[in-house]
Amino acid sequence: MTDDFSLIELRALHEIARVLSRSRELKDQLQDTLDVLSTRLGMERGMISILDLQTGEAWLDVARGVDVETGQISYRPGEGITGKVAQTGRPMAIANLGKETHFLDRTGARKSLNRAELAFLCVPIFYQGSCVGILSADKLAHQVEQIGEEVKTLSAVAELLGKVVHFRAVEEENRRLRRMLAEARRPTTNIIGRSKVIQEVLRLIDQVADTNTTVLITGETGTGKELVAKAIHDNSRRGNGPMVQVNCAAMPDTLLESELFGHEKGAFTGAITRRRGRFEEAQAGSIFLDEVGELSPIAQAKLLRVLQEREFQPLGSSRTVKVDVRVITASNKDLETEISQGAFRQDLFYRLNVFPIYLPPLRERGPDILLLADYFVLKYAREFSKQIKRITTSAIDMLMSYHWPGNVRELENCVERAVLLSQENAIDSWHLPPTLQMKPEGMQNVSRGKLEALTSAFERDLITDALKDVRGNQSQAARLLGTTKRIIQYKVEKYGIDPRRFRAKQSA
Repeated sequence: MTDDFSLIELRALHEIARVLSRSRELKDQLQDTLDVLSTRLGMERGMISILDLQTGEAWLDVARGVDVETGQISYRPGEGITGKVAQTGRPMAIANLGKETHFLDRTGARKSLNRAELAFLCVPIFYQGSCVGILSADKLAHQVEQIGEEVKTLSAVAELLGKVVHFRAVEEENRRLRRMLAEARRPTTNIIGRSKVIQEVLRLIDQVADTNTTVLITGETGTGKELVAKAIHDNSRRGNGPMVQVNCAAMPDTLLESELFGHEKGAFTGAITRRRGRFEEAQAGSIFLDEVGELSPIAQAKLLRVLQEREFQPLGSSRTVKVDVRVITASNKDLETEISQGAFRQDLFYRLNVFPIYLPPLRERGPDILLLADYFVLKYAREFSKQIKRITTSAIDMLMSYHWPGNVRELENCVERAVLLSQENAIDSWHLPPTLQMKPEGMQNVSRGKLEALTSAFERDLITDALKDVRGNQSQAARLLGTTKRIIQYKVEKYGIDPRRFRAKQSA
């Protein structure tokens, strides 16, 4: 057996490498790879299966020459040839498919074919030492001169596919979790809101809480991401365990390893005692890594290692600590933009983004603004021993028209200030900060030119209502409105009002 690939095989591998380097959807890249295997290397049918990150089952993801949809076909560990390759991590080659009893043909693509004329190849796809998927293909047996060479070529293709298949497995698990359609009960939480967007957040919390799935919470600063993290922990089987919060933005690189993983006595200058790290403190519970997008590249690499291995060595120690911890992260940055700018690791992002939850800004939660304001009024009235129980109409108008760049946190601060200033039993507009009376930059001219339109609409409604009351009689309408018949006639013509339709309705 030669150690070199043929020119045809090298061209196929080069084309596959180009396919995988394109900026396309992961699934499309895998489908294009199977197309190259068919056109360049004579593959009759091909499949790429991905391993479920939780169960180890192999799910058929993309196929060529096989009429099935994603997620319809699966193989348990050890089941059929695909399941055996997934379980053992070793390739299998069948020179005569007709003699292989373990071949299931679960897709049904070969029912009408003479299997004795087919050779079948199945190889594992590895990423960072772990099997993440299976690549299988069959060819006409008479075209296979050396089956070992065929396995070597297909294994080279699988090696190119490793990273893409790994990311696709994470992406597919995320998609299946979000596709759950079970009616969600409202979880126990301190999140306040009745808007549709918040109800969707609560539904997602309910679906993911009682699993060990890693969650990434995104949203602007001040939207309450820590409340979502706490709700996920409290409603899970780990609810009785610890929940450890870590502010990544406030953690310098020099202290990161010691803070997260602990250290032994004497590990560095100043380490006078042994200290447990945050991950060890969160054992059998959850760890919440807030503002994970602020981590430096060095910190990201260290975090990725513990997420992959679920074990670590404390600083200055030779012992290995295994951890059973549910990881919840949050970021106010667009991590995908950070990836494109080289500021965040793509492999770490896919580890964290298994189940994303987007927390909308307060300006998109119109119905919740007054609900939250009432809650904070009662909260701080009790705290400051004041008899404040309501918000006046003018103050409500200001609260509802403000754009809230600081989100819920800014709203809470405004209400706390107003409660402190108020000497009555209500919050009025002058108790609110001056910033609430100012429009954000770029919106100052939005309402210019609307006064005439609003006045005209109001005037048209008044005349219409008066004509309704007097059955379309314009003279009586003029007396009701304190003006002359001539002016009413002019306005009726100007606004296109037909007084006759009111007479017709009344007579009917």
